[in-house]
Amino acid sequence: MRQLGKTLKNASRLRTIVAVFARHGFHNIAEKIKLGRFILEKFSSEDLDLYTAPQRLRMAFEQLGPTFVKLGQLLATRPDLVPKEFVEEFKKFHDQVQPLPFSQIEEVLIDHYGSDYRSLFSEFSETPLASASIAQVHWARLQTGEDVVVKVQRPGVSKLIENDLSILYNLAELLEHYVPEIRIHRPKSIVDEFFKTMSLETNFLVEGNNIRRFEKNFNANPDVKIPHLYQELSGRRVLVMEALKGIPLSHIRESTLEGYKPDEVVRKGLKCYLKMVFIDGFFHGDLHAGNIFILPDNQIGLVDFGVVGRLGRKTKDIIANMMLALSVEDYERLAYEFVDMAPFSGYVDVDLFARELRDLMSPYHGLSTKNVNFGKLLLDSTAIATRHRLSVPTELMLFFKSVVTIEGMGRTVIEDFDLLTYVLDMASDIVEAKYEPARIVRDLTEVARDSTALLYELPRQIRQLIRRVNNPDFSVKLTLNQMDDLTRAIEIGSQTIFFALIIGSLILGSSILILLKETHVTIPIASMVGFAGALLLSLVVLFRKSR
Repeated sequence: MRQLGKTLKNASRLRTIVAVFARHGFHNIAEKIKLGRFILEKFSSEDLDLYTAPQRLRMAFEQLGPTFVKLGQLLATRPDLVPKEFVEEFKKFHDQVQPLPFSQIEEVLIDHYGSDYRSLFSEFSETPLASASIAQVHWARLQTGEDVVVKVQRPGVSKLIENDLSILYNLAELLEHYVPEIRIHRPKSIVDEFFKTMSLETNFLVEGNNIRRFEKNFNANPDVKIPHLYQELSGRRVLVMEALKGIPLSHIRESTLEGYKPDEVVRKGLKCYLKMVFIDGFFHGDLHAGNIFILPDNQIGLVDFGVVGRLGRKTKDIIANMMLALSVEDYERLAYEFVDMAPFSGYVDVDLFARELRDLMSPYHGLSTKNVNFGKLLLDSTAIATRHRLSVPTELMLFFKSVVTIEGMGRTVIEDFDLLTYVLDMASDIVEAKYEPARIVRDLTEVARDSTALLYELPRQIRQLIRRVNNPDFSVKLTLNQMDDLTRAIEIGSQTIFFALIIGSLILGSSILILLKETHVTIPIASMVGFAGALLLSLVVLFRKSR
């Protein structure tokens, strides 16, 4: 019975989603994927002329709520997946929404702590500090005197997102099946990636674990402050963290912060960011100015750890090599770094890929960085990679997105902010570190361990292979691409030759009969029948050929 209720609820939500898309001018797509029965209203022709397709899609996403707003924000960072004009429009999405009445937020607090949750706090502000599509943040003070912020998930948002994701996946499957031209944008892959992101972002236990890991990574760094997590008060839908006593970087121009030194703040912030990327391999995935605080003594504070990036050693090395290749305009090397990072593809023309990267980036080489959006160039390069059938890993996209955000943050503080210089210095250190004796010894140790395992397993595998080959039932299955087309072509060719032989024989025989007629042998009817048969068979062959 519960499953039936869920199915009916999903059907109702699907009807709403299709109706909203149709209302914004996408009714033709709904009809193509066999969901036309859900169309209740269509965009007028005047509105279609007034708004572009990207604008109408953004408006539809905004009307459909938090799941689609988050999806739009994800697509705004993926020029490798969606056309450029949609990316630019989706950048207008913001995650600030009207706050819920505290009575609704209190339901979540009571469900988490019990009805006497107020006994844990000496003060609890009912006015939110911030309100986003997934959670609200409130200031509070513990009974022990510490100021904290309490992040509370909006009631029902997890279920809504779960239902919407299920519907989105079904819609993606229908789009790939009924709309061939959209397959190049891989809608199912987009929903898969979005599902992973939202599953982590709506589980505050994961975010709490991220906070503890960042706190550990920066424990010995006096320039960076990670808020302490009160784990015993936190859970899946509620997070309690230390309140940072500072000013968000987004408000820094409006403040008169005493002792504030922009150059020092930027230097510390970049050092923090580059450590996360190139040393820890674990970086903040949403470092916009609202998530960075300026604390006393120009200390940097970070908040909101729902989105993080994870980089393995190979990925860190490849990113470092990419940056160095850009610095010396070695676009062939840059192209090969993309190829090495992406899953194997046998269709890549690396020379053409490198030329297109050169056409994109070389016009900006040597310009002042305040005139060049370095991060945007990196994101645009991923769109070129996708055209060459290279699947760009999510972690690389998240890094490129973070570069865009860091550049924007830096320029709010320093007008001629130069990110590339800092990144190149760190990248050079990473590449040089590859050749340090300790690193070489560690790499050789790993090679020796893998080689030993291979030598140990090889005789056993060879023995199994010999036994399999000696088995009387052994067979090899050989599959050749396009073999069906080749077989069909051979069949058609054979049939054509067969008919050609018959036609030729009929023509030759009829001609001989005519010659015999001239020698006074009376058989003209047989000759005419032969020519008619040859003509008829020729028409049959031409008809089959045209089909």
